[in-house]
Amino acid sequence: MQIPQRFHAGLADGSVTLAFRRWRKPAAKAGGRQRTPIGELAVDAVDPVETDAITEADARAAGYRDRAELLGELARFGPEDGTTYRIALHLAGPDPRVALRERAEVTDDEWAQVAARLERLDRAGRHGPWTATVLRLIAERPAVRAPDLAASLGRETAPFKIDVRKLKEMGLTESLEVGYRLSPRGRTVLARLTGRG
Repeated sequence: MQIPQRFHAGLADGSVTLAFRRWRKPAAKAGGRQRTPIGELAVDAVDPVETDAITEADARAAGYRDRAELLGELARFGPEDGTTYRIALHLAGPDPRVALRERAEVTDDEWAQVAARLERLDRAGRHGPWTATVLRLIAERPAVRAPDLAASLGRETAPFKIDVRKLKEMGLTESLEVGYRLSPRGRTVLARLTGRG
């Protein structure tokens, strides 16, 4: 479920507690979590609702000026034959990857887990072992556009970005306005991979 940037401030300060979406089947579930640029959102409830039952207070809790603005947006997005869902949510805390990537120290036990995960990613890669190559490339070329990085490896952009996201999930890379950089943890891991740490 995409959360437009204009709602981020309200989610952060707690004034936005609802979202409304029109789906053929729910794309979120109660108890789920979703990472966003402002932190991790917790989904408290996902319930079908008739549009006639949406109130002015609901609209304001979803970050809209009024009910008419909310209904206008619902009409523009989502399938016409979809069901409208009322999603209750709140900001649960910071993205856990942020704390992870800032931890430059990697214990021996953590290193064993990281190395095993990287080895699994390498084995599953369609281009052979790739993790150390991509980490090294990002270290050498921070803030470079993903299409340019991918092209330098003779790869297509979309699968390359998916691979970088896998490294980001491990706290090894950070997305920038343009391109990426290694996190402190990523620099430590790359040094160990290349025998410099």
